[in-house]
Amino acid sequence: MTETAEPAPSEYRQHRFRLPPGATDILLVRHGESQPARPGVTFPVKDGHADPPLDAHGHHEAQRVAERLDSEDVDAIYVTPLQRTAQTASPLAQRLGVEPRVEPDLREVHLGEWEGAVFRIKVRQRHPLAVRMWEEERWDVIPGAESMEALAERARRGLNRIAAAHQNRRVVVFAHGGIIGMIVSLATGGRTFAFVGADNASITHLVVSGDQWILRRFNDTGHLGTDLDRPSDPLT
Repeated sequence: MTETAEPAPSEYRQHRFRLPPGATDILLVRHGESQPARPGVTFPVKDGHADPPLDAHGHHEAQRVAERLDSEDVDAIYVTPLQRTAQTASPLAQRLGVEPRVEPDLREVHLGEWEGAVFRIKVRQRHPLAVRMWEEERWDVIPGAESMEALAERARRGLNRIAAAHQNRRVVVFAHGGIIGMIVSLATGGRTFAFVGADNASITHLVVSGDQWILRRFNDTGHLGTDLDRPSDPLT
């Protein structure tokens, strides 16, 4: 029996993105605004990392995130060991009835001698090391801070672990400005410090398909409205 060729389509429409088979759809949410740094007052510390809670505005931002994402088909919610991510995730987790899981490799950059409230203060004061840090685009300009290589290694490890556990599904990961910047840099091949400015409670959309990471959107703040009138620190 001779097979007949299918007729050519009469039109060719523009391609619409579809999740590749076996891929994982990941929504990276930066935590809401945490408590302000004050000279002479240190943040609590967990496992060597500054661990400030959200302030009142940060809790408001967390509600905005929940309102934005509560209609999504979410397979899992991830947070880091630091409380500001868990607090930001809480309203969405309650709406969806999902218990957040902890991914320690997606915790914030370790800032060495500038952990706690020191980093924010030094950056705002334009300390010479802070200026050099931005110029050289390396956190480890700060004494004792994490190297870019170590940060990249654990960013890959943490995100790949999540993707492997949720193939063909969507997950929401509540994380931090520095780690989100590194993840987007790894996905695009771009400068890491070009992406450390994600706003508090913003959404960055990534697709992980095997070794390929595909950036779909960065720093989506459509759900925050006039909240963006407030300044946002690149970290902490």
